[in-house]
Amino acid sequence: MKRLCLALIGLMALAGSAAAADLARRAPAPFYPPAPAYVAYTWTGFYVGLNGGGAFGNSAWDSTGSHNISGGLVGGTAGYNYQWGQAVFGVEGDIDWASISGSTTNLCPAGCKTSDTWLSTVRGRIGYAADRFMPFVTGGAAFGDIRASTPGFATASSTNAGWTLGGGLEMAVTQNWTAKVEYLYVDLGKFNCGLNCGAGLVTDNVSFKSNILRAGVNYKF
Repeated sequence: MKRLCLALIGLMALAGSAAAADLARRAPAPFYPPAPAYVAYTWTGFYVGLNGGGAFGNSAWDSTGSHNISGGLVGGTAGYNYQWGQAVFGVEGDIDWASISGSTTNLCPAGCKTSDTWLSTVRGRIGYAADRFMPFVTGGAAFGDIRASTPGFATASSTNAGWTLGGGLEMAVTQNWTAKVEYLYVDLGKFNCGLNCGAGLVTDNVSFKSNILRAGVNYKF
């Protein structure tokens, strides 16, 4: 009986030590996969795209004064950006089909009309890269076809070079696609249409100034 009691005491001691060992053993730490490294967006690269929007402004004839013009335009864009720190330097060109026009009957009973059928710009751009957002300013040369006409007279036209200045905001939608909105002020200067304008027996100078609001999408290579 004495031996049986000693055996039971020994078994109880062994069980207690095993339980204490189990309590002391720590559970394994949960495994968390490493978070992917964040890669900041870079604006450096060539790009091509499409743009479109509306225009409003004015045209002035020597003989009739100023009148409003308005319309729309759509076309293609190509350019290159280089990012240095948060500064982005670029050059961009575009050429758009345009339907911008307006007319007046002031001192011109038949109607004196100014129109533009295409518009192109070549501009520098300076932007601030806030990761995937880039506000920018832009400016450079502008080219277009100014037409002056009056019913019953020959249409006079001239391809004029002028200037443009504006700004906008561009956003990277994916690594390759960006979207933008921009404003441009375009001044194509003036041309002398002689007596062909038809407003009167005077030689007329015709000017073209327009405000352009447009949006666009670009694919960056």
